[in-house]
Order: sequence, then structure tokens, then C-alpha cells
Amino acid sequence: MKKILFILITVASISTYAQVSNSAVVTNLSAEDFKKLSAADKNGVIIDLRTNEELASKGFIKGAIQLDWLAKDNEAQVEKLDKNKTYYIYCAAGGRSGDCAEYMEKHKFKRVFNLEKGFSGWVAKGMPIEKK
Repeated sequence: MKKILFILITVASISTYAQVSNSAVVTNLSAEDFKKLSAADKNGVIIDLRTNEELASKGFIKGAIQLDWLAKDNEAQVEKLDKNKTYYIYCAAGGRSGDCAEYMEKHKFKRVFNLEKGFSGWVAKGMPIEKK
């Protein structure tokens, strides 16, 4: 009886883990984890969701491409992206990137990593930035 119970619990645990891991499209990351994962992922794309003015005055994460989430055509810009790629997104403090991550999840993107606390959190942790 104990063996059967153990097997049932094991199967249920594995099934639950598989469902959770397969459904997690968006993952929020600390600055340290964001840096490690994005640096190791040669095919991943880092996207800065801030405005031109924010990039010019505060800098950006090396390798990031800009997609201004406040632009009128922001959703159209996101739709042009390859949904099978991995994206590392951030904004100033996490609000816009949270909205963008939600949009990407609803539109069937496979994997999105969101920088918790945004660029301001990145800077507060002393992470490297680039300036134009």
C-alpha cells in the first residue's frame, strides 16, 4: 500500500511540475540573474522599452535594442518579433516591462525574462551600463 501511495504522489508531483514549467512564459529576474542569463544566451534579445530621452539621459544595458513601449505603435513593433526567440525586457522601474511581458504572453511568445525593478534596480545594484 505504501508503494502505491508513493508512486501516486511521485506521478502527481511530476505532472504538476511539467504543467507549471511548460506554462511559465514570463519569468521575473533579479538584476544579477538577468545579467547572468542574458550574457550566457547568445541567441536571446535584450529589449529596452524606454523612450529615446530616457536612453540618452540615463544609459542602457549593453546589447539592448530599443522598443519604445510608450510609442503609439508599440504592439505592432512587438508583433514583428520572432515569437520563438527568448527576450530579456526591461524599462525604467518595471511597470512598462510588466505590461509588455503580459502582452507577449497573451500573444504566444515562448520565453520572456523581465528585469525586476527595471533599469533603476539594475543601476542600484551597480551593474554596468552603456551611454550613447
